[in-house]
Amino acid sequence: MLHTLATLPTHPDSVPINMLASVKGTPLESQAPIPIWEMLRMIATARLIIPQARVRLSTGRLPLSDAEQALCFMAGANSVFIGDKLLTTPNPDFEREQHLLKMLGLVGQASRRTFAKRRA
Repeated sequence: MLHTLATLPTHPDSVPINMLASVKGTPLESQAPIPIWEMLRMIATARLIIPQARVRLSTGRLPLSDAEQALCFMAGANSVFIGDKLLTTPNPDFEREQHLLKMLGLVGQASRRTFAKRRA
């Protein structure tokens, strides 16, 4: 999928990287967690082949330790989705996110979310 994004005529502004969250009742409920080294490899690859994109840590981060999340930023992630829940999975709470960013010397920025105007 990263190759497909990198070969588009225009690269995406944002590339969310999800850690598999095994959710009961879904086809992947018994899937083993992705090793952190695979996650780091995906992040580093995205950073190298789509250099202008925000490489975003997304859903499935709750089980990751602070050290593992720090490695994700060192591998090339430069954005994180913050909120109580992403899709169907819980997310680290806001205080934990703030502590991690402060510990790593990172400064958060407001979202660059844009909304399309509704047609009347």
